[in-house]
Amino acid sequence: MNFAKGHGTENDFVIVSDPEDTLELTPETVAGLCDRRAGIGGDGLLHVVRRDGQWFMDYRNADGSIAEMCGNGVRVFAHWLRTREGVAEDRFVIGTRAGERSVTIHQANDTDAVVSVGMGKAEVTGVSTAQIGDLSLAGLGVDVGNPHLAAVIPDLRAEQLAEMDLVAPVFDRDFFPQGVNVEVLTPLVDGAVHMRVYERGVGETRSCGTGTVAAATAALADAGVGEGTVDVHVPGGRVTVTVDDEGATLTGPSKIVATGEVDLDAL
Repeated sequence: MNFAKGHGTENDFVIVSDPEDTLELTPETVAGLCDRRAGIGGDGLLHVVRRDGQWFMDYRNADGSIAEMCGNGVRVFAHWLRTREGVAEDRFVIGTRAGERSVTIHQANDTDAVVSVGMGKAEVTGVSTAQIGDLSLAGLGVDVGNPHLAAVIPDLRAEQLAEMDLVAPVFDRDFFPQGVNVEVLTPLVDGAVHMRVYERGVGETRSCGTGTVAAATAALADAGVGEGTVDVHVPGGRVTVTVDDEGATLTGPSKIVATGEVDLDAL
């Protein structure tokens, strides 16, 4: 099977182009492809298909489970469509399990792109708590097509955040019956926050696109404002999130770094 490898702020993906939607990608196959020692390696898999007359991002987590949405993945998916699948427009729509997402390609070549994604409304679902090791967190539940708990820690500095041991969170399963992505972030200062994330079905990742939207929403709320633009610094780089009446827009880079073939029987 042909594959490619890409990432958005080091949130990395195996890309499988299958426009006719003929491949059967079982959870075991996806997990094997995403295995960093025995497979290709990735935080998830982007299955590129056409369904109901439009391009559809059939996204899978690294453990093979199905996910509703991935903000960094949409940027890489759009980059792939623009440079590999014959999409000529710089603005188009991608179908996801969380609904349609509009994308704008600001610049793109075979390896690098800058892409904006209309992420829709980030819905605050309430306040909840989680435990990460010895750290007790309280944060906002935010639905960005998938569930998040975004916790702003008062007076937390970027250096302290970088030193944290981010282990699997214990959370309220009644509040998050489908699991949750947990973001830990610094307060908003000069229009910017620093964030780390533990993703369900994956573990800690270098970035999470929907997580940055949840983090920006929580940071703005913590600062007492409902709208604004936030630069979100993650271990893998920086993205910009704008939240307004129309919803949230995520802008950031995409890279496609390799293409090749994989023997599925060898996984």
